[in-house]
Amino acid sequence: MIEALAPLAVFWRRIPKAVLFGAAILIQCALLIVMVVDRMQILRDGTEVTLQTRPVDPRDLLRGDYVVLGYDISQLPAGALANQPAAARNPIVFVKLAPNADGLYEAVSVHTEAVAVTPPEVLIRGRVNYGASCGSGRRAFCDKLAISYNLEGYFVPEGEGRKLEQARNQKKLRVVAAVLPSGRAAIKRLLLDGEPVYDEPWL
Repeated sequence: MIEALAPLAVFWRRIPKAVLFGAAILIQCALLIVMVVDRMQILRDGTEVTLQTRPVDPRDLLRGDYVVLGYDISQLPAGALANQPAAARNPIVFVKLAPNADGLYEAVSVHTEAVAVTPPEVLIRGRVNYGASCGSGRRAFCDKLAISYNLEGYFVPEGEGRKLEQARNQKKLRVVAAVLPSGRAAIKRLLLDGEPVYDEPWL
């Protein structure tokens, strides 16, 4: 086996380091482009849902100009999932959302698999946070679930974070998220007292 790999090792040593360095840069650029394109697809094609933010743990309020966001849908009763076996310590779940009379999307139910929804309902994908699973092996759902949706942070221009932090703690800040049929979501814009303050470009 080692002898069979010897020609490959010789070939590898003959490749100029500059070429290897350039290839590494190209791979990193390609991965970055894939991430940007993926986010653009969510923002362009996703269904818009407006979510109410809520105060978060005061130990994790603001990191520079990165605002930590919590939502009313971040802490949910497990419903039928309570005490049921979980596939992992941090299982993926799907939360069915529906708009209330004010147009804000609220949780209807939590599921371990994607379920059918009828517009204006939306299914958003989240992950149960570590420590929110129960049982001796932490492989069962607790009565209450702490769920993250990849919507928990937002970078803002320098000096703007404190204002948004205060608005969030006063429940004056709302988030418009785009949600794909697969359940993946991304922040599309922030609303302060109902007015857009930051809008994510997707073109």
